[in-house]
Amino acid sequence: MKDKIIKKATEMFLKLGFKSVTMDDIACEMCISKKTIYKYFHNKEMLIEEGTEIVHQKIHRIIDEIISKDFNAIEENFEIRRMFKEMFQSVDHSPAFQLKKHYPEIYSKMMANEIEDCTTVFSQNVEKGIVQGLYRTDVDIEAAVKFYYTLIFSINENTQFEKDAAELELKALEYHTRAIASEKGIIELEKQLSKINS
Repeated sequence: MKDKIIKKATEMFLKLGFKSVTMDDIACEMCISKKTIYKYFHNKEMLIEEGTEIVHQKIHRIIDEIISKDFNAIEENFEIRRMFKEMFQSVDHSPAFQLKKHYPEIYSKMMANEIEDCTTVFSQNVEKGIVQGLYRTDVDIEAAVKFYYTLIFSINENTQFEKDAAELELKALEYHTRAIASEKGIIELEKQLSKINS
């Protein structure tokens, strides 16, 4: 029952907003009593925290799956972006924006985990791209990764609507790739961009 509550609550939080969904709404949607929810979660914050952790794990499972498919480094980034777009396509308001605004402590905790995971994933991507000749050999990996995730996180936490965030994320990915790409990498980047625009 606990897992079912987390799953339903998280769906509702993402679709309708962390602030606007109440414990009553969740109970009503699931046809259970509010008392049943409180048996597992003392308050809404606990439910949000567990829900965001599950979303975090799901995102990183999908990222690992994409990485295992052995795309080239640039294609890999575009596949990850596409996955995010699909995952959040039914969401109107940016979850990160809402979380930061209404539940800053939960947001800070989530971001600490994200930064750690993203640093690993992005660094491996840059290293892979250098080996493949798609990124320049003189790239300062640490700085490139830091610039990129700072840009991505800033977009997500400061952009109210998910649609706007997705558009800006694509521009940030292009910007990041152009900054570190070799000539061969620029050709691959243009190929990936033309796929999106076609």
